[in-house]
Amino acid sequence: MAGQTDMKLIKNGVRLDGRKPDELREVKIVAGVLDNADGSCYLEWGNNKVYAGVFGPMECHPRHKQKADRAIVQARYTMAPFSVNDRKRPGYDRRSTEISYIASQAFERVVMVEEFPKASIRVDMQVVEAHAGTRCAAITAASVALADAGIPMRDMIPACASGKVNDVVVLDLNKEEDNYGQADLPLAIIPSTGEVVLLQLDGHLTPDEFEQAMDLATSGCMDLYEKMRNALDNRYGGSA
Repeated sequence: MAGQTDMKLIKNGVRLDGRKPDELREVKIVAGVLDNADGSCYLEWGNNKVYAGVFGPMECHPRHKQKADRAIVQARYTMAPFSVNDRKRPGYDRRSTEISYIASQAFERVVMVEEFPKASIRVDMQVVEAHAGTRCAAITAASVALADAGIPMRDMIPACASGKVNDVVVLDLNKEEDNYGQADLPLAIIPSTGEVVLLQLDGHLTPDEFEQAMDLATSGCMDLYEKMRNALDNRYGGSA
């Protein structure tokens, strides 16, 4: 988020990619794409491409991490070295660790972990192409993968970002807006309760702009939620 506001990202109310300020990028979600996972999802969101796989419930290892009264969710977010223009160093980094942690905490709010004492549910999220908003894309894909695995859940978690570019509050920043805009606000919610399980802010928003950004991101989450449900309906013939 460089904040270089002299770059024209919106002209005559239209963004560089042709969208209006309140429009999502095109989203494609397919459930059940990996044979070797208990549940899986492939998601394209703009130019982002993400795979998510779920494994478990299984016995938790190492054992000192076991919880006697519930399961733990071990989420792992990684980006492929070829996912960005400048080749990324393989393996975990500080950003991957942070996103993995917040995703684990979010999923433990919806997965019925009390049903599986001493167990682990592993959620792997792999970004194979990155174009801004990868944490939201990964969390959304992983939620569908959890449902595809048949893991008992209270609800799924859609995640979407809003932000500010050229002093305009917009939904779902693309790469140029993320790099040169003024603010980025990723949000993840539990639709059935309205509970916020992820909220971060990079940049500056006035109180009024913050409320507008929250409303936009919430609306984006609800649009995604319908796409997530449709992906499961397509997978299971409307029985999901």
